[in-house]
Amino acid sequence: GVNNPWRVVGFTNMTQEVALHSEIGNFVHVDAEGSDDKQIADIADLLASGNCDILIVSPNTTAALTPAMEAACEKLPVIVFDRGVQTDCPVTFIHPIGGYGFGIQGARFIADNVESGSNVLMLRILPGVDVLETRYSAGRRILDDAGLNIVGAEFTDGDNAKTKSIVEDYLQRGKIDAVWMDAGATAVAAVEAFEDGGYDIPVFVGEDQQDFLQKWRALGMKAIAPTYPTYQWRTPIIAAMSILKGEAVPGPEWVLPQPAITQETLDDYINDKMPPLHYAMCGCEDMPNYPQAWGGSK
Repeated sequence: GVNNPWRVVGFTNMTQEVALHSEIGNFVHVDAEGSDDKQIADIADLLASGNCDILIVSPNTTAALTPAMEAACEKLPVIVFDRGVQTDCPVTFIHPIGGYGFGIQGARFIADNVESGSNVLMLRILPGVDVLETRYSAGRRILDDAGLNIVGAEFTDGDNAKTKSIVEDYLQRGKIDAVWMDAGATAVAAVEAFEDGGYDIPVFVGEDQQDFLQKWRALGMKAIAPTYPTYQWRTPIIAAMSILKGEAVPGPEWVLPQPAITQETLDDYINDKMPPLHYAMCGCEDMPNYPQAWGGSK
């Protein structure tokens, strides 16, 4: 689905990569809109049409989409990317280092910058997605091992108003020394809960969207932005072209780099000509239609 800002940037990367390959006769996209049932039905319809040479899927959730992927693998080559499934039948599963790396980077940063016993609020977007579950499990273990007090682990549904309300509620209960997030689209809303209440901004784990990077610099925050780079949306198209030519691709997994943005590299990724929810780690800066296709200005 293209149902959050990260996926909007990623899908733009994908369509712009498609435009670079004249041999692609027809690129068909269907949006699951965040629904397992719709995605399963969409895949069945695509297979039944007989018009597809290869299938590229970012599964909505892991377990629910596994049978659909297994069925698809029996009919044509399948590429899975971003989120995984519980089968190795796809030709390749394209993803950055993954959730463990994301969770570890943020949690280690917190552990290194607060005292033992400090209060940490963990904010998650939704359950049941492999890469999000591993972000949380890795982050939680490091925070627990560091002797930090997890005051809460709450689902925000990726909603700004809900995120802000959750943080405000916890601030009424006591001090928060750090905020860990498994995805950063609502990070600015979380920061604003502290600002609006007159609280000091704690240590923060966000992500690489422009509004958070710019807020970080403007407030002089102590922060880190682990990334799940949107450039991974280009790779399935590149892989598909190779597979259809009979060329080998890395498999069963194709693992991409996953750098974090730190205080030392922050300025390198801030671009005030891009939209607030543009993800800086897009790998798109050298593409022909950048920045306009991503909503930016020259």
